[in-house]
Amino acid sequence: MAKFLIVEARFYDHLNDMLVAGASAALKSAGHEVEVITVPGALEIPGTIALASDSDLYDGYVAIGVVIRGETYHFEIVAGESARGIMALTMDGMAIGNGILTVENEEQAIVRADPKQKDKGGEAAKAALALFALKNRFS
Repeated sequence: MAKFLIVEARFYDHLNDMLVAGASAALKSAGHEVEVITVPGALEIPGTIALASDSDLYDGYVAIGVVIRGETYHFEIVAGESARGIMALTMDGMAIGNGILTVENEEQAIVRADPKQKDKGGEAAKAALALFALKNRFS
């Protein structure tokens, strides 16, 4: 059994609840332990994962959040930089599933977040599990 940390940027409570539920269910059904920590926004997710990795308490991570396009350039910065930060950590050998939704509107987010529909939280957890398995295989 491994221990996974779900790092959620809790901005849209109802959407995050669905994403976290999907991720938690996937990890628990695979027989792993899950802990959830909340950060202010998606930009804080990569830094939090990096800090948590220094503790050696976790074997893998799932990034959860929702970024909905608005009227300003902020969407592009948050979406791009959070993904870049997560990818950099992954390239350093960390098992991370990226479940940060980047969508045009709330309707798209609901379809993607809902475990009964696209279950992107569950998919992100499964990606983290796959990377965890590969890390173990190659170490």
